[in-house]
Amino acid sequence: VQLQASGGGLVQAGGSLRLSCAASGSISNIDAMGWYRQAPGKQRELVAVLGSGGITTYADSAKGRFTISRDTAKNTLYLEMNSLKPEDTAVYYCRGVVPTGVYWGQGTKVTVSS
Repeated sequence: VQLQASGGGLVQAGGSLRLSCAASGSISNIDAMGWYRQAPGKQRELVAVLGSGGITTYADSAKGRFTISRDTAKNTLYLEMNSLKPEDTAVYYCRGVVPTGVYWGQGTKVTVSS
């Protein structure tokens, strides 16, 4: 499984971005997919996860502002981010879970200016 994240960039506070994560390879084995982020000097943290059956889980910081979705026809995972705050600045990573392990994308940087 290969994951390619994109869509990051520089945005002003209050703005929006949509991140994409294109999956290729043995994608039929992918069960859950999610977005994580890592801010400078901090540990990587969960942002949102889309599990089997369409069950979503959001970090408290993301609830009400971010929406995770998946287009199975395009093999792509999305993260729609609205009302962005400077504290959302981080490198965002997509992750795919298969029965034999976990795969990570390369990360896409999001910078929110105040």
